[in-house]
Amino acid sequence: MKFLKNQSSYQRKLKETVNFFQKRLGPPPEVAVVFGSGLGAGWQARGKVERRLAYAKIPHFTPVAVKGHAGSLGLSPRGNSRSLSLLSLQGRRHYYEGLDPWEVVFPIRALAAWGVKRLVLTNASGSLNPRLRPGSLVALKDHINLMGFNPLMGPNLKEFGPRFPSLQNLYENPWTRRIKQVAKTCGLKMASGIYVAISGPSYETPAEVAAFRKLGGDLVGMSTVPEAIVAAHSGMEVAALAAVTNSCVVKGPAPNHEAVLRHAKKVDDQLTKLLLRLQREGIKS
Repeated sequence: MKFLKNQSSYQRKLKETVNFFQKRLGPPPEVAVVFGSGLGAGWQARGKVERRLAYAKIPHFTPVAVKGHAGSLGLSPRGNSRSLSLLSLQGRRHYYEGLDPWEVVFPIRALAAWGVKRLVLTNASGSLNPRLRPGSLVALKDHINLMGFNPLMGPNLKEFGPRFPSLQNLYENPWTRRIKQVAKTCGLKMASGIYVAISGPSYETPAEVAAFRKLGGDLVGMSTVPEAIVAAHSGMEVAALAAVTNSCVVKGPAPNHEAVLRHAKKVDDQLTKLLLRLQREGIKS
């Protein structure tokens, strides 16, 4: 793992990416959504995405290699004065792919530098809690970072935030409450849970599952937390939604990525319904 050393080069790359966004997409959208494994197909079909860009065409965005992550960005403009403009990011890069922490979170920092103020992070998660069954959508209320790193390690980028930012209200904030309110009006049952972040790519052992549960974890996954930390450091409001794709506590077949993608597709309909309503109704009810 390498920490960011050439701060000026990193800042130059961010500026080049932001300039690209400004020229190709214009002003920053009000909301950005990062879709995790197997998620986002519904939004691509129904979200009225007008402008699409492959990550490979965006300066300093690295192509996505994991199946279930399309690796593209799309802008859905406002439909009226009340609705929201929404930027969708189809897929993310992961620490387990061999990236350095600052590379994993580069897209989020670029969005923050562009001026995006609200972020929705989504992921596919395993359930550590028998009450959270596969096929459900869960709002994160907190996390336990067991990935072995913090993306803010290394020199602090003071133009984004302070050296020692607080994460006390990282997920439980007005933005998350608004999303829960919209979910309720859509008739979606959305529980809350604590997310345990591990580095992956191997799935957790039975002993690890037992340990995570004793720590208070409800969900386990291999993403989201680095992005959430960097977004909070940059002053963005963060909400995180987990698609439960497998159970770690109910006996059954060993987890595999293909099964994760199949279950994520089932949750994707709920997520699409929620985002469409959120975009149409806006921040305030």
